[in-house]
Amino acid sequence: MPATKSRMTTFTTSIDLDPKLREAMIALCNQQLADSLDLYAQTKQAHWNVKGKDFFQLHALFDQLAAESLEYVDEIAERATALGGYATGTVRMSAENSTLPEYPTDAIDGPQHVRALVERFAAYAASTRAGIDTASEAGDQSTADLLTEISREVDKNLWFLEAHLQG
Repeated sequence: MPATKSRMTTFTTSIDLDPKLREAMIALCNQQLADSLDLYAQTKQAHWNVKGKDFFQLHALFDQLAAESLEYVDEIAERATALGGYATGTVRMSAENSTLPEYPTDAIDGPQHVRALVERFAAYAASTRAGIDTASEAGDQSTADLLTEISREVDKNLWFLEAHLQG
């Protein structure tokens, strides 16, 4: 997982984690924050631009998936700040630090958008699981738990997307 270019400003907190561990978890959260904001924006891109016979149901599905992604954004940013960090959550910060591939501008019909989102949701799911492992191994069960909760939702949403390509 690439290191996030983030402000390593830290603030005093009574959370009983070693300062070096907190710095590492703040960086982890900020990387996930960048990817989460990018996932949200790319899902909205699909929502706005989908065309074709399944327009309505995909338009609605993409909007629902984007709204759920936005919930991760807030939870992750709040974890970074609770640890005494600075959440790097502007659009420009996200664009600079996201590990997700850029959204294809040639996606037009429903299946093209679904395939693009499957690729991005799968990459996000993988980075979230890697974050769970990193936080667990470091001894920050709270961050690991937050990412585990997100992982379950992302896996479910990936299933919703993939179901449109199966059968």
